[in-house]
Amino acid sequence: MGSTSVTALGPITWLREPGRPATAEIAGLDDLPTALSWLAEAEPALRAALHEYGTVFLRGLPIGSVEDFGLVRDTLMRGRTPYREKATPRSDFGNGVFSSTDLPAAQPIRMHNENSYTLTFPGLLMFACLTAPPEGGATPVADCRAVLASLPPELVERVRRTGWMLYRSYSEHISTDWQTAFGTEQRAEVEQYCAENLIDCRWQSDGHLRTGQRRPGVISHPVTGEQVWFNHMAFWNEWALDDELRETLIDEFGRDDLPFNTGFGDGTPLTREDLVAIEEAYRAATVRQTWRAGDLMLVDNILNTHGRDPFRGGRRILVAMGEPVELTDCAPTVAPAAGTYGEAGR
Repeated sequence: MGSTSVTALGPITWLREPGRPATAEIAGLDDLPTALSWLAEAEPALRAALHEYGTVFLRGLPIGSVEDFGLVRDTLMRGRTPYREKATPRSDFGNGVFSSTDLPAAQPIRMHNENSYTLTFPGLLMFACLTAPPEGGATPVADCRAVLASLPPELVERVRRTGWMLYRSYSEHISTDWQTAFGTEQRAEVEQYCAENLIDCRWQSDGHLRTGQRRPGVISHPVTGEQVWFNHMAFWNEWALDDELRETLIDEFGRDDLPFNTGFGDGTPLTREDLVAIEEAYRAATVRQTWRAGDLMLVDNILNTHGRDPFRGGRRILVAMGEPVELTDCAPTVAPAAGTYGEAGR
């Protein structure tokens, strides 16, 4: 992935090592007020680096608590983005600060752009490390510009033309229930949200919910204008499941009640070969940095995906989501629409 380089952008010098995100070690920030002052002055340079690299990693900051992270967030982040259509467990520490995920340590999290399936999504993600795991646990990132460029042209063209479909089944048995996902106990509020956000929702006889939505899988960054691969197609596709688990879930609940599934926007399912191609493109573009306590990572959620490596031992990574972006401001190649459940070629 190239050779090591050192690049100065404004007051910050970035180290670019093969396989790692752009990283800067900042000396002399011994207390939080000093660090906040430095961050405020460096904010334009951090923006420039984000648009160049997609992710920037800062070391040497005295971030030791949820409260410290909240102050750093408020210094750098222009507005917050609510966590919509919840899909994975997180701890909410208040003040817009969450755990990065509460999924089991042994479970890897595949590459994804946060909330790529919503009509408004965070433009900026901010991660901070309070406790670094002794083994594993990195938050890998991948450049969506490089992913788009390396995917098979026929697959990209199909997504440009049709978009992608997301199907969800909300059940307390094998997935997030609808009450948790939508933050309400009222069916009418779920129906209103879905109508306003171009989501087909259908209540089943036992009370659980199925939804379907069509979204563009290729969009353009609203500032840089660059086209990117932006979706959850691989992350939530049935072929991403362990083969034995996939067959067990289908046998027990049926394909239509898998917690998640995806397809092309014209209703055609992804093949296993499609999934392999997408995951290989992510793999080739992925970089990662080992966490240390106090580290701060900023991710442009449009230019870069992120995930999580399995780990052992304690790990406490915080996240904040902000600077909401409207899908309509990203030159989507396909208009979003509700997608009828069961439409994916079956």
